[in-house]
Amino acid sequence: MTAASSEHAGPHGYISRKDDYLKRLRRIEGQARGLQKMVEDEKYCIDILTQVSAMTKALQSVALGLLDEHLSHCVVHAAQAGGPEADEKIREASEAIARLVRS
Repeated sequence: MTAASSEHAGPHGYISRKDDYLKRLRRIEGQARGLQKMVEDEKYCIDILTQVSAMTKALQSVALGLLDEHLSHCVVHAAQAGGPEADEKIREASEAIARLVRS
């Protein structure tokens, strides 16, 4: 976490959907436990890979939602304020997008 992201004042953009994100993350956590059990039970490789794919898509969905919230809240507010904070938020968003594209 960068200094700028830890110093963000005010509520984060995703706060209004916090419960939705937590529910989705708990579901993903359950999927991870299910994957562990599949390996423990020596299930068929393709079945495990299918579940890995589903879990990956679920995580990507959460990531894209958070990115959208960040762009429409944090970046927009910083751009309206202008100055170095705007530049920093744009840089953070660009780096986050690059990480998502690489994953």
